[in-house]
Amino acid sequence: MAPRSVQWPPYVRVAPWLLIVGGLVWNSLDPADYWGDPLLAAAAVLSGALLTLRDTVAVGVANVTGILVLSLRDGSFGTQDGYLELVNTAFTALLGVGVNRVVARHGRRLARVRSVAEAAQRAVLPEPPGRVAGLEVAACYRAAQDEALIGGDAYALQATPYGVRVLIADVRGKGLHAVGAVSVLLGAFREDAHREPDLAALADALERTLARESAALGEELRVEGFVTALLVEFPPGEAVARTLDCGHPGPYLLGDGEPGVSRWDAADPGLPLGMGALGVARPPVETRPFPTGCTLLLVTDGVTEARDAAGEFYDPVRGLAPLGPFAGAREAVDALVADVARWTGGPRDDDMAVLAVTRRGIGDGPGAWPG
Repeated sequence: MAPRSVQWPPYVRVAPWLLIVGGLVWNSLDPADYWGDPLLAAAAVLSGALLTLRDTVAVGVANVTGILVLSLRDGSFGTQDGYLELVNTAFTALLGVGVNRVVARHGRRLARVRSVAEAAQRAVLPEPPGRVAGLEVAACYRAAQDEALIGGDAYALQATPYGVRVLIADVRGKGLHAVGAVSVLLGAFREDAHREPDLAALADALERTLARESAALGEELRVEGFVTALLVEFPPGEAVARTLDCGHPGPYLLGDGEPGVSRWDAADPGLPLGMGALGVARPPVETRPFPTGCTLLLVTDGVTEARDAAGEFYDPVRGLAPLGPFAGAREAVDALVADVARWTGGPRDDDMAVLAVTRRGIGDGPGAWPG
């Protein structure tokens, strides 16, 4: 696996050739001292680090050929200085090839690491089913950095005897400890969602699991860690959605065939999970109409706290309204992710998780959820 020049802007591929032209012109104007040699060396190393093996070899051949032509022109070919100049140029060409091989080996190792990370991501955050109990579902996860494919944001969907239940959460902190907390949280949700009769009891069960497992989650998360979470329930046979907010950004409602977007802010957002020791009562579950054709969009603060170049926060209500109406959950998720990328114009500071649910009909049963 060689470094791919397509990863870089077009001018990067041209840069070594410009250095070669500059170096050879400089040498032709001052053949006694050959001051352009550093430019030729830079061209060889630059191509080795950034371009393909074929491009690196081509740059090396061009360097040696250029010096050979200049040596023949100024009469130094066949002399000790002429041979020394050719040897030095050939050495820099070989150095460029060596750099290229080292970078290629690093790229192969990085590809293996990424494949392991992708497998871990699929295990921790499996793709939700496209349809369950009259609901169309779509989800997307974007890490703050491309190399870090998993982090502290999480989502899950579970069909239960009480209806389809959805969780979206954001674990405080980064790294493996946050991933461990996500794994514990999702495992507890998939189990407790079937047992607990209402969302408040489910939140309490998740709280107890996090407290019990905190000893294995690292000192930072154990002492001052918490999890913001939003629980949503779509009861069977009812065109409503029940929500319980645990310190998380509220979801967004996209109307049936309407471009408007509204945010479902909780009357009392409550405390995040993991802060039950403070003794604050959990807020009541809220019930709102969720008619057929509408889409509910759940996000983490990687969306609501995304900033543009001027430092202004992204607002999904303002950003999505001109883009609608949306045909369904997948179209809404894709539009939001693309609009956030356009807004930030570059790398984000936080991970981003998005899950959308569109009601296609009133489900008669809990449906099915793989795993």
